[in-house]
Amino acid sequence: MVSNKMAGLIYNREEIEKLMDKIVERTMRMDMPWDWPCGVAYYGISKAYEVTGNEKYLKLMKDRIDEYLELGLPVWTVNTCAMGHCLITLYEATGDERYWEVVMSKVDYLRNHALRFGDSVLQHTVSANNDFPEQAWADTLFMAAFFLLRVGVKLKDEDMIADALNQYYWHIKYLQDPDSGLWYHGYNNIEKSHMSGFYWGRANAWAAYTMSQVGKVLPECYLYPKYMDVAGSLNEQLAAIKLLQTENGLWRTILDDEGSYEEVSASCGIAAAMASKGNPLHFKYINKSIPGIIQNIGPDGRVLNVSGGTAVMKDREGYRNISKDWIQGWGQGLALTFFAEVLDYENSRNDGAL
Repeated sequence: MVSNKMAGLIYNREEIEKLMDKIVERTMRMDMPWDWPCGVAYYGISKAYEVTGNEKYLKLMKDRIDEYLELGLPVWTVNTCAMGHCLITLYEATGDERYWEVVMSKVDYLRNHALRFGDSVLQHTVSANNDFPEQAWADTLFMAAFFLLRVGVKLKDEDMIADALNQYYWHIKYLQDPDSGLWYHGYNNIEKSHMSGFYWGRANAWAAYTMSQVGKVLPECYLYPKYMDVAGSLNEQLAAIKLLQTENGLWRTILDDEGSYEEVSASCGIAAAMASKGNPLHFKYINKSIPGIIQNIGPDGRVLNVSGGTAVMKDREGYRNISKDWIQGWGQGLALTFFAEVLDYENSRNDGAL
């Protein structure tokens, strides 16, 4: 076996590319409608396409998206906006205005129609109903804030960039525990509480990964004051979260609860954030994650031990008992995202003093 050693990361590029190919093929066999599971899955396929240049991935996505467009699109919510990520990639690769029109339709929803509270903070929405009044969830950062940032940068729209950074700012204020550095799953602005108050693994992955992208996506990020909160929050979070990595190179579904199971989608998102951030002090944790995550890829490309869809649960047992027996779009997508960040590590920026 020939290993690549790039800037401290130790991995076999050929092995990872073969695994990515299997994961993409298995993902495309899933019957996911236009919603957040598909949005995260296809974000991962987009990343796989961008780092490998494999045109097959682009065609698979394009054919499926075209089928969706023909069938008709759902009502927009924060969660359904997650599909905007792959549409950006498709538009950039093909120049087809149909994809950009849907992107801008999502942007219009988020900017002008989505439920907000407090200082214009997006309420997390999963349907056309007001399911979670005045609740902020870490999930919103991936589904909406990161998407708005990408579009705002592409259009050089400073108001949209400011709105995206404002989402990061308030989600940090509402969800990060300043004492531990870890993130809570959700915040209820009506009750002024974190509800059950657990450090859910995948919530920390949504936060860490999307924060790691801001400095890569936003030109001259250091000129935006709220970026300093993103950089500071991420530094604190990763410094804390690295200490909770298990012997298997993974993280648990409740990060600081040894009685909860190791969960692979959270582990992929957290390790991807470390790879994207580019701090050399994290090499050993990323290198521990690489074999740990590889061991959780089934022979057919299914990502194993991924927890099901998880609301802000009532108690510890609620999180511990979420099934991890089934293939999930977010598991597929976050695994692809992690492997893509490893392969693309040499292009990661280090914030240095930030």
